Amino acid sequence: MNTLNQKWELDTIFKGGASSAPFRTFLDDLQQAISSFKNELEARKEPYTVQDAEAFTAMIKKYETLCKQFNEGSAYVECLTAQNIKDAKAAQANNRMQSLGAELDASSSILENLLRQISDSNFNGLIENGVLKEMQFALREKRELSRKKLGSDQEQLISGLAVDGYHAWEDLYYSLVGKMEIKLIRNGKEETLSVSQANNLLDDPDRTVRQAAFNALESAWSEHADLFAAALNHIAGFRIAAYKARGWESFLDEPLDYNRMQAQTLSTMWSVIDRYKPKLAQFMQRKAELLNLEKLSWFDVDAPLNKNSEKLTYEDVADFIIKHFGSFNPNMASFAKKALENRWIEAENRANKRPGGFCTNFPIAGQSRIFMTFSGTASNRSTLAHELGHAYHQSLMNELPYLSQDYAMNVAETASTFSEMIVSDAAQAAAKTKEEKITFLSDKLERCVALLMNIHARFLFETRFYDERKKGTVSVERLNQLMSDAEREAYHDTLDVYHPTFWASKLHFYITNWPFYNFPYTFGFLFSTGIYVQALREGPSFAGKYDALLRDTGRMTTEQLAERYLGVDLTEPDFWSSALDYLMRDVDEFLELTK
Repeated sequence: MNTLNQKWELDTIFKGGASSAPFRTFLDDLQQAISSFKNELEARKEPYTVQDAEAFTAMIKKYETLCKQFNEGSAYVECLTAQNIKDAKAAQANNRMQSLGAELDASSSILENLLRQISDSNFNGLIENGVLKEMQFALREKRELSRKKLGSDQEQLISGLAVDGYHAWEDLYYSLVGKMEIKLIRNGKEETLSVSQANNLLDDPDRTVRQAAFNALESAWSEHADLFAAALNHIAGFRIAAYKARGWESFLDEPLDYNRMQAQTLSTMWSVIDRYKPKLAQFMQRKAELLNLEKLSWFDVDAPLNKNSEKLTYEDVADFIIKHFGSFNPNMASFAKKALENRWIEAENRANKRPGGFCTNFPIAGQSRIFMTFSGTASNRSTLAHELGHAYHQSLMNELPYLSQDYAMNVAETASTFSEMIVSDAAQAAAKTKEEKITFLSDKLERCVALLMNIHARFLFETRFYDERKKGTVSVERLNQLMSDAEREAYHDTLDVYHPTFWASKLHFYITNWPFYNFPYTFGFLFSTGIYVQALREGPSFAGKYDALLRDTGRMTTEQLAERYLGVDLTEPDFWSSALDYLMRDVDEFLELTK
């Protein structure tokens, strides 16, 4: 592949940035349309009946259009704020998007209230015919969830207050992180790095570099811990107050509803994982021995075993991904090639970028954009494959009604982790020497550690934090203790140095739109592993079934999806055990090769 531009292209979405005339006009028109729609909903005094089918359909279609427009603008602003966290105009646009989001939420609350008022017979008649038939799962879900909420006036009040009393804390977090400068000594010279750049050093081949980066990051997070603790406490406090008003007894009610999964499924998944952790701990101990350590430290978990591994080029990574996507499904390969060549990916390694990676979608343009920071590591290759999986998933849904494209986060992680597996297994198979095989096995098992141990630590921390937050504000010292305890438990005490300020460093704890932004990753990893096992068993014919499964992720519950396409019951341990059995084969092979 020819040299690829690592900076994404946004001008085909809106030209000129956050303050450009086209984008300002777009936001003005959207604000007016949302206001008009809200007035229309409020004017409706009588419940809809089957005789109102035309008006009801028009109302739903108008709502669908507003959702598409809002998410188009929201995705654009997300890209602008991520590519330059110090972009003040983008930050202002983000504030406006949040205000528009609150207004759209208010309209959604009125709409849900109207759906709730319709009799069962009339509701069934309205949604089971015509253009709404394909949206009926989404409409039924909205109606059922509305019954768990307060009246529309109260929900509108919550949405309105959330702009400055809830979402603003997330904005503050990003602003604080954007201003942080990580100072460390490397190769005898003092460097000033962004958080993202310093994080990339945590898998450097040189342990002194990893340790210096970790210590510098830990020091920076500790220095500002009181501010991060305030943000985290207030985000949780707002949620708890809203849940109490609605009569929701568990703080897991919202994330479970959002992920369309049963509590029993989540409980079964974690309990099965716990049974396999001693096996994964064997890998951790062997890796420590190979690094001449008694135990791994937090900053050793992702350390490369091959210190002389060459840096990967962006072009080589792109070619590798396209080639091996094609071995499973040519459609995936052609899509990845299109995304790379059309500059849908922001990968430049530069200062002032937001940490982490994501994929966001533009529903009107029918395009996606991927954000990451590429520094030539195997981990970067996995990240790119992961995010391209997200984008491919969305591409399969673009022709569906927009309300039927709203898939939950847990199944959203299916395509991304499946894509990672394709690339990871291909890298392992391409290994020519014993040392290369060991390296690739280590990379794969480090991903297992991240998704089965690190994510579990986040879940344990957040669960216990919310329990304590119900009683009052949780101090920095207590947050550090809760985090350290969760890490020791989740990692089966395999480390000698933990990361007590991880609660401050992990932006997922501060995302206000999705509570408990953790367990869906583990679910998606194991769910995709189970699918991958079936794909290997069935061969090329499975590609069509895989695409159909992804296309239906916005139209079924998690359990229904698994039953229809895989024939499994997720509330029982068998499926989870089969996925983990497959993953643990890598531990056995790693231990055998490193005897």
